[in-house]
Amino acid sequence: MHGMSAAFLCGEPGLDGLLGEEPRISIASDRMELFGVRSIDRLERDLLRERRINITDMRAIDEFGVSVLVRRVIERVRSRNGVLHVSFDVDFLDPCTAPGVGTTVPGGATYREAHLIMEMLYDSGLVRSADIVELNPFLDERGRTARTAVELIGSLFGQQIMDRQTPSNAIAPQD
Repeated sequence: MHGMSAAFLCGEPGLDGLLGEEPRISIASDRMELFGVRSIDRLERDLLRERRINITDMRAIDEFGVSVLVRRVIERVRSRNGVLHVSFDVDFLDPCTAPGVGTTVPGGATYREAHLIMEMLYDSGLVRSADIVELNPFLDERGRTARTAVELIGSLFGQQIMDRQTPSNAIAPQD
């Protein structure tokens, strides 16, 4: 099942009957972005390269900073007059922040980095939908991961600690 939603979204063969008789509309794989990647097996890596899926791994985040890279994603989407669906994979977060996932890999995003990403995506005005994946309540520590996910999704849809003007270096929503 790992990666199946992305495969379905990009129109990979063999998944046509997943929705029964409902129509299936796919996106071009080069319009998909994987952000914050830190663990991919060899076969998956080869397939991602073959399909030209854009990948931002944790090394790039370490080198350039999360805000620069999120701005690039937003600019690419905006340049195509697109909108965003955010599939929030909870194991993108570091296991210290989100232990309630099935596959914990050290070196994930910090709580603050994740909030900044969500805040910037909201500020862009491009987000139209979201889903949350990889949360496993049976592995969570007293709901800590679930609470964190709710807080992050709140930021994605505009929840703020304080009202503030969009900074001059931010990508402002289009009118």
